[in-house]
Amino acid sequence: MHSLCFNFIGKLYFCHSLAVPKLEYRHLLQRRRRIGGFPKRMTCNSVKFEENAETKSSFGVIRPAAEAHAEDAIAAIKAGKVIAIPTDTLYGFACDACLLEAVNRIYEIKGRKHTSPLAICVGDVSDITRFANTDHLPSGLLDALLPGPVTVVLKRGESSMLEKSLNPGLESIGVRVPDYDFIRVVARGSGSALALTSANLSGQPSSVCIKDFEGLWEHCAYIFDGGMMPSGRAGSTVVELTKPGKYKILRAGSAKEETVEILERHGLVDDNNDATFT
Repeated sequence: MHSLCFNFIGKLYFCHSLAVPKLEYRHLLQRRRRIGGFPKRMTCNSVKFEENAETKSSFGVIRPAAEAHAEDAIAAIKAGKVIAIPTDTLYGFACDACLLEAVNRIYEIKGRKHTSPLAICVGDVSDITRFANTDHLPSGLLDALLPGPVTVVLKRGESSMLEKSLNPGLESIGVRVPDYDFIRVVARGSGSALALTSANLSGQPSSVCIKDFEGLWEHCAYIFDGGMMPSGRAGSTVVELTKPGKYKILRAGSAKEETVEILERHGLVDDNNDATFT
């Protein structure tokens, strides 16, 4: 397996529970798509996909975000392609975080400056220790926060598998483990971390259905349709956890209240009452 190599730049970054139970994201879970297995939902134009359905156009290949198509997504990622994929918050562009050409392609598609951040997405909470230092965190904290609509910001540490040359002088990494089976299976199967960013032009509203970024379909090997995202355009809550015993909310996102409750149940205190991002 090649080393995993892309991190979150600057401030905007992103364990088994013991006595503290995992706090569910109540209002989000009431609307959660996943009941078991892979989601099978309506697309945002109300055309229902069969599990093996496929729509081909001059703008790319649209397929449902279903188990039958996970291998196609994985193959595209391994080939250095960019795909559009649903998460538990928004639609995102994803590629192999270790392939510089693929990562650069995401920046080109979005019209984004290379100094702006990309997150990485991994399949399981246990994978985080491969990229970042978690020794200072209370036992069970990461399992209580993730999978979920949260980006965790940590120091990557000396033993991180990330390629340091891609982010010289930067010590932080933002990691997502979305509560969405399809993207997690793709991340596991890729043998890498996924570089992940919202599927939209830089500075434009985030996408909650595939029609929102229709003008960018032609740049993607596949567009995987998971229907309308239920949590609005707020995106994930970004929390910095680089200091022992402290947390800092960098972006409120879609689950700030639930995230803060989890953090404080695990004994962490707010390091800064002023959110950096909204």
